[in-house]
Amino acid sequence: MNNFSTDIAQALVQHEDVNEIFRSHLERAVNQLLQTELTSFLDYEKYDPAGIGSGNSRNGTYERTLKTEFGELSLAIPRDRNGDFHQQTVEPYKRTNDTLEAFVMHMYHKGVTTTEIADLLERMYGHHYTPQTISNMTQTMEAEVEAFRRWPLAKRYACIYLDATFIALKRDTVAKEAVYIAVGIQEDGSKEVLAYLLAPTESAGNWQELLEDLQVGGLEEVLLVVSDGLAGMTDAIHAVYPSARHQMCCVHVSRTIARKVRVQDRPAVCANFKTVYRANSREEAARALETFIEAWSPRYPSIRRVLDEHPTLLTFYDFPSAIWRSLYSTNLIESFNKQLKKYVKRKEQFPNEASIERFLVSRFDTYNQKFSTRCHLGFAQAQHQLEDMFQRQD
Repeated sequence: MNNFSTDIAQALVQHEDVNEIFRSHLERAVNQLLQTELTSFLDYEKYDPAGIGSGNSRNGTYERTLKTEFGELSLAIPRDRNGDFHQQTVEPYKRTNDTLEAFVMHMYHKGVTTTEIADLLERMYGHHYTPQTISNMTQTMEAEVEAFRRWPLAKRYACIYLDATFIALKRDTVAKEAVYIAVGIQEDGSKEVLAYLLAPTESAGNWQELLEDLQVGGLEEVLLVVSDGLAGMTDAIHAVYPSARHQMCCVHVSRTIARKVRVQDRPAVCANFKTVYRANSREEAARALETFIEAWSPRYPSIRRVLDEHPTLLTFYDFPSAIWRSLYSTNLIESFNKQLKKYVKRKEQFPNEASIERFLVSRFDTYNQKFSTRCHLGFAQAQHQLEDMFQRQD
């Protein structure tokens, strides 16, 4: 057996710390590799007479430490007299190995706080890391945030889902702010998070700003935009995409109606309203809506007012029937936002905009990698019809 195998075997027999064996051998190997690098650069061995008069020579070392999963390595970085040597074994200014950084990023993506990550690493590796050190590791996400902002969008999307969720953010004080998110589906069924926007409150004006960002990013045509019942949404959509249709989320309307009636009537009212957006045709849906109004508005006049405020309730029936169930509500993006909130729950708050953006983009990238090559339910059957709808829109 070689020395490493012998040391491991002895450590196991004597119940010693195996990690220390790995650490010491790794430290020795890295330092030896550093010296080998300098020898290759100078093209002569240490103490070799060939180096005399060569114009360059060894010039001692300087100390560096590198934290690894096996412990802290003490490295002696060699120097040359002329200052031309730049070693490649350890990245300049790097204080942790990639495995450790990958672990930190994985935990950060899962919503674990920097303080919790620091405590976990100390228990695992025996080294103390401050929350600021962990935060500095996550700074590598800055490039990903910028890349997400600059990523060119497809020229057209069959439908876009808009929904905002609220996350605690610290500015001078801590308060929940709106995170506006847009998810798009192309006619081939692939879907992705297209853009996001942060603002203190939710408004149609901010949604219009996000849609304008999409337009700047390359998105030219949209067939349908699905959103909740925020006032002014239809006008905001048409201000940017005049040809796009607007679908009000039927589930949101159902919830609004439920709040207008007595508790004992809610099951019957909601079941009756479901016949409107589960009909087999637009004509059948229109008849079901009229029947619903006739049945309940005499007892609850506010129901008619709610429905009058949402004239885009049946828009999705103008699209291929294979995708109706994907279009009549914002459930697709709401489920994504629920996953975001699950990860956010552990953090309690974000210290600044940059930190929340790093977190959001990490989740967006994971979502896009997962679904950009998958076909959403029903879109395979509807693809040719959607392509025809784009041609008619042109």
